[in-house]
Amino acid sequence: MAARGWTPFAFQQQVWRAIAQGRSGMLHATTGAGKTYAVWLGMLDMLLARHPPGRGAEPLRAIWLTPMRALAADTTRALTAPLRDLAPAWTIGQRTGDTASAERARQDRRFPTVLVTTPESLSLMLTREHARQELQSVEFVVVDEWHELIGSKRGVQAQLALARLRRFHPALVTWGLSATLGNLEEAMEILCGPQRRPRPLLVRGRIDKTLVIDTLIPPDPGKYSWAGHLGARMQAPVVEEIAQAGPTLVFTNVRSQAEIWYQLLLQARPDWAGEIALHHGSLDRSTREWVELGLKEGRLRAVVATSSLDLGVDFLPVERVLQIGSAKGVARIMQRAGRSGHAPGRASRLTLVPTHTMELIEAAAARVAAAEGRVERREAPAKPLDVLVQHLVTIALGGGFEADALYEEVRSAWSYRDLTREEFDWALAFCERGGESLSAYPDYHRIRQDEAGVWRVPDRGIARRHRLSVGTIVSDASMQVKYLSGGNIGTIEEGFIARLRKGDCFYFAGRLLEFVRVQDMAAYVRKATRTKGTVPTWQGSKMALSTELGDAVLEMMQAASRGEYAHPELEAARPMLETQARLSRIPTPDTILVETYRSREGQHLYVHPFAGRHVHLGLASLLAWRLARERPNTFSISVNDYGFELVSAEAFDLAPVADGSVFSGDDLLHDVLASLNSSELAQRRFREIARVAGLIFTGYPGQPKSMRQLQASSGLFYEVFRKYDQGNLLLNQAEREVLSQELELSRLRATLERIARRRLELVHLRHPSPMSLPLMVERFREKLSTESLSTRLDRILRDIEGDG
Repeated sequence: MAARGWTPFAFQQQVWRAIAQGRSGMLHATTGAGKTYAVWLGMLDMLLARHPPGRGAEPLRAIWLTPMRALAADTTRALTAPLRDLAPAWTIGQRTGDTASAERARQDRRFPTVLVTTPESLSLMLTREHARQELQSVEFVVVDEWHELIGSKRGVQAQLALARLRRFHPALVTWGLSATLGNLEEAMEILCGPQRRPRPLLVRGRIDKTLVIDTLIPPDPGKYSWAGHLGARMQAPVVEEIAQAGPTLVFTNVRSQAEIWYQLLLQARPDWAGEIALHHGSLDRSTREWVELGLKEGRLRAVVATSSLDLGVDFLPVERVLQIGSAKGVARIMQRAGRSGHAPGRASRLTLVPTHTMELIEAAAARVAAAEGRVERREAPAKPLDVLVQHLVTIALGGGFEADALYEEVRSAWSYRDLTREEFDWALAFCERGGESLSAYPDYHRIRQDEAGVWRVPDRGIARRHRLSVGTIVSDASMQVKYLSGGNIGTIEEGFIARLRKGDCFYFAGRLLEFVRVQDMAAYVRKATRTKGTVPTWQGSKMALSTELGDAVLEMMQAASRGEYAHPELEAARPMLETQARLSRIPTPDTILVETYRSREGQHLYVHPFAGRHVHLGLASLLAWRLARERPNTFSISVNDYGFELVSAEAFDLAPVADGSVFSGDDLLHDVLASLNSSELAQRRFREIARVAGLIFTGYPGQPKSMRQLQASSGLFYEVFRKYDQGNLLLNQAEREVLSQELELSRLRATLERIARRRLELVHLRHPSPMSLPLMVERFREKLSTESLSTRLDRILRDIEGDG
């Protein structure tokens, strides 16, 4: 560092001292603050002291885990510079899904000294027959962007792999890196394992770094607004911002929105062709790499991207970040802001581009919440048995295991600290013979105990299929999209392709393509000669507003209710807020706003808890079921991040709403399960569990199974287990995951408790309010064309203005 004229920050020196003492830990610092060298130079210093260079090649000593393959190359470059200067004989390599077969073969003969890899590739390394001999030399592991892994099964996979490495090398030192996490102490314990000695150290890297969050305010947002209302109107202001700034990242929340905004930019500025690009996870790897290199070298004016560029890839030339629509969470805003000014001392700036008026209020709320450090917590999944079943087969392949020793090892991983021996033995038996209902099928007899009591995989075919299936990322079956000439463009979900007819045109990878045919699980296309097409829609739930950001929005609205419009965004939203106050009430942290309305459709009920769309879906279903319990009724449901609508052709009793009894938390689990088609939801969730647990094989390379085949297989397993193996713990897991992940039961319960503490304000509307109209629009969109929807809205707004 001295040779480069650098002075280490205090937090970097603190990490170096901790590593020298053999302590694991967690480093939390802003993006671009120097986290990589804080841990890497400390580890390198210790490795050089223990293994002085000059003795030839060193075995594998350090593993750097990254959640994304795109990060691997960047990380490798950062780690290589000090390695080249301090230990030129030591080697560094990458091992991810993108690694070439020749490089893999070279590593199979001898691992490099330092390896940059992903959780999936590390688990695959554990399936190697001599895994213990090859990996027991590992002394250090770094898990980069730990906040991105912690809340998913990939994080659980990383926990189990680390538990295995600690069994091989008990003094293993593990460090996690994160820039955006609310529950740091817990996150550190999840990474380092419970009861770790010496006690892990949490280091907060505080350096002065300016974070600017501002908003591109539309000239006239209006009194009424709904999802997407302002979207295309922001085209010209966004183009102007990009024209005035240096290299810019334009973030969207979903891939279809990225495709749309790329086209909007090109329509406005055709002369920018070649200077702007598109980046998302469905594009071909070569395209993504070309875009990343163009950003690094400063050749691109702007890149429209999804979360594929969220994480810590260094794009030093990037000066501005634009966020189209709400980022839905404080952590995501801070993470994306950090893509600009990605170096110590440089300011990070993110400009929010609202697509409707409520997002103006969200923007002001996000800025305040970020300044106050109100970052979301990330919780680790609790003992997912599908991941455990996969891990048992992995370890049986990687040299085998004895049950008692592996049980204790698994329980040293945070997510399995409460795993009972009965649950472990069930998973073991499930791997051995497929549970009660699959014992007659040899394909599900995946492990067997040998004479010495060691569990191993006896069949080479089972071993090969398992290695091809390792991982917990489960996405809908996708098809390669190729030109007739054979050039690869990327992948699109099978369901979208299935709806296309020959000659249909669609936008993908920033190009207008004409669909020709499907052949060998690939969709063949040609460049279209028409000027219009549809945009692919990828499955995956819309992001939901976080509790932290929802609370901050309510605080902003409370200020507005007092006539305080201190932020420019609130001033811009003032016509909408004043209209809401005139026709109804403005929601606040102390109240729960409930609105009712009569129309030709029937009776409408609007509730505005600001708890996010997932919670609102569960809450709306719960209220509909409870309101129809005494007198049968049918409700239509509409939800957004701020509230939900129930509408019924028949009138219903509002007394349980007015007295708050319909919001009771009593018998919540029973009522939620009764209010939903919970078996259908559980069956859908079981598809993912079945694939992770290895019940369903997705196909050999070049011969993938179709989505229809996979769904049929998982559906068959689900029905067989329900009828003949009711004690199957994977069924229980499916029901638990529906409640905890899809319906967020804990948040739903917390929301009901909050409603009980707040003052209920019941307002009978003469016209739809600015808060209720967007929920109407959500419902209309499902049954009306764009033209019919526009006509319907014009009539509603004319009625309101005429009566105003």
